[in-house]
Amino acid sequence: MSTVPAEVEASIDQIQYEETGEFPVERGYVWTTCASVENGNPLFWDDAVAAEITGGPIAAPTMLSVWFRPHHWSPGRDEQPMPLQVHFDLKQIFGLPEAVMTDNTIIFHEPVRPGDRLRTRQLLRSVSEPKTTKLGTGRFWVIDVEYLNQNDELVGVESYTGFGYQRAS
Repeated sequence: MSTVPAEVEASIDQIQYEETGEFPVERGYVWTTCASVENGNPLFWDDAVAAEITGGPIAAPTMLSVWFRPHHWSPGRDEQPMPLQVHFDLKQIFGLPEAVMTDNTIIFHEPVRPGDRLRTRQLLRSVSEPKTTKLGTGRFWVIDVEYLNQNDELVGVESYTGFGYQRAS
């Protein structure tokens, strides 16, 4: 018999926290990011190369989550948004004050291009029964964050495995 509350079971595979990013994808961010790690891939710097390989300029795929990280301040916003809200909801529901991410996988789909306005949505995929590890006793959960462009094309999926726990006394 499952000890996962019915409200949590009912939320599995349901879209939650669908949000549109606060700013469009722009090349200045791409160039700054590439410069900061000395990524000289001509795909991100040379329009002719980008046109030949991907049909035009794209953002570095590893920047997928950059386009959704909210600014710490924005006019008219009363409170700072929390990234990966489903994770924090689960910590609260289960009364687990500590948590770590134990795995993160990204699957890329359509390329992200300058001018795209990305939208994300979170999906809880699973919640384990209680487990005890060296950290303490808690539960593992898997959350997918799907990224879509303004044309509703899937551009990527980040999958997180988290472990919320209570430290051993």
